[in-house]
Amino acid sequence: VIIVSLTMSAILVIFIVPLTILCFIYFSNVLLLLYRKNSEVEADPLSDVWDSARKTIATFWDMYARIWHGYELHGVENLPEGPAILVYYHGAIPIDYLYFVSRLFLWKKRLCLSVADNFVFRLPGLKLLLEVTGIMPGTREECLIALKNGYLVSISPGGAREALFSDESYQLIWGNRKGFAQVALDAKVPIIPMYTQNIREGYRMFKERRFFRQLYESTRLPVTPPYGGLPVKFRTYIGEPIPYDPNITTEELVEKVCKSNFLFSFQTKTAVQALISKHQTIPGSIWKALLERFDKRRK
Repeated sequence: VIIVSLTMSAILVIFIVPLTILCFIYFSNVLLLLYRKNSEVEADPLSDVWDSARKTIATFWDMYARIWHGYELHGVENLPEGPAILVYYHGAIPIDYLYFVSRLFLWKKRLCLSVADNFVFRLPGLKLLLEVTGIMPGTREECLIALKNGYLVSISPGGAREALFSDESYQLIWGNRKGFAQVALDAKVPIIPMYTQNIREGYRMFKERRFFRQLYESTRLPVTPPYGGLPVKFRTYIGEPIPYDPNITTEELVEKVCKSNFLFSFQTKTAVQALISKHQTIPGSIWKALLERFDKRRK
């Protein structure tokens, strides 16, 4: 009985924060449902009519970000007034991205539309939240329309694979994905890199890779549960824009994004990892990430 109790307690501890976040996400959807019912709102979920509800939800998540992760956002001045594509590294769970869009809305009242994996739209009970926060499947046509309408559009080329199979070494897992680059060229908009420090120290995946990789490739479902949730320091950095260049090819643009991803412009993908090393212990250190909560020098 003691062994079983200790085992169950250990399991609960390592999963309790991710489960709490999931509960908060559903709670956010409930708030939107109540708002729609009480206000009898039937307008387009992306319209300004929903801004008061968006502000309430963004305030909740921003407060959670400040308390639990001492969240900081740097480089907002790099965002253009008009449309652009944000490209970011995908952690085990994109909680850092949720923090980013919440603070961006509170600071600038800007809505950043987000390209999500198809499995997100299979989750029950989240339809209204996805619509109001601008989560979309991200077909080429949808992205082009969003950019034409002046929105920021974010995408993680690594997606679910990067979330599941990258680790505290912060390796990019993009494969041959370069559709985002073609969309940027077609829409004639800049690409802006973004990265959150310590995201892998906050939430991690189990080390066994081969079995879960085979299972994911056959089902396209994120069957590996994230664990962790320690209150490590999170800092999101928005890098300098890569401007639209009519003479650049899709392949060259993808390579250029790799070169300048995660803050500044470097020459190779290896240099990106070197840049991460400048801001990140490689492999990631949970203890160092925790101690950074008390580091005032980076404020």
